[in-house]
Amino acid sequence: MATATKNKGASKRRMKLEKARGGKKPKIAETADRHDLYQRSVQSVEDEVVFIAEKFREIRGRELGLIREDFCGTAQMACAWVESGKNRSAIGVDIDPEVLGWGREHNLAKLSDKEQQRVRLIEEDVFTVQTEPVDAVLAMNFSYWLFQERAKMLAYFKQLREVLADDGLLFLDAYGGYEAHQVIEEERECDGFTYIWDQAEFDPITHRMQCYIHFKFPDRSKIKKAFSYVWRLWSLPELKDILFEAGFKDVQIWWEGTDEEGDGNGEFERVECGEADAGWIAYLIAVK
Repeated sequence: MATATKNKGASKRRMKLEKARGGKKPKIAETADRHDLYQRSVQSVEDEVVFIAEKFREIRGRELGLIREDFCGTAQMACAWVESGKNRSAIGVDIDPEVLGWGREHNLAKLSDKEQQRVRLIEEDVFTVQTEPVDAVLAMNFSYWLFQERAKMLAYFKQLREVLADDGLLFLDAYGGYEAHQVIEEERECDGFTYIWDQAEFDPITHRMQCYIHFKFPDRSKIKKAFSYVWRLWSLPELKDILFEAGFKDVQIWWEGTDEEGDGNGEFERVECGEADAGWIAYLIAVK
């Protein structure tokens, strides 16, 4: 049903644009859906579902049940988690009603009635939301980096520790490397479009970053600034120190390996020492 609704809406947009352009076919960028493009180019929820389930089982010796996804956006991860097992439930929290609405229509609606009952989406600030205790909290895609002050990040981590069950885990991701400090654009070819990551500004004093995601299409049309982020580039030592100060007992670093060409291979290994890569990605698992 969700797919049919999506296609119907896209067809209406194309017809309206063709009429406005005198019957000429609209550019791809004019009818493309930025949330759909994001999910196809940025997120790999299937891999993350496997990762969090495996690591929780290894660390805690039981199955992971209820997760909370902060900054959940379209709730793709929350829905994928519930869809992956009948004993799995999810809470998704995001402050943006537009993106949550898109997620309800395109991700939540694809689940069965029973699966939908195990997903709760909440439109609220992650700082003020109150939920029942959960087995794990996820803050992925570097979304928590919008907290640029140390005191604010510490307060956030303390809140997350309180909402976790006694044996709960916090899953975060981070990236870095010397290219992370540069003003730089990177392109990656996807199915039918080009994904462009644009680090437009970087302040070495505050580590404040202005980043954008653009999308480019074969007909040379482009969605500029489809997504905009103002972050602080946090280092792993800083994050570990704050997590320990927030009361977590241990912080594990899981480092992404590389393929023969030096690109990330999507496989993560627990490490004590990293490598001086131009660009690296890692997971942090904070143990309550």
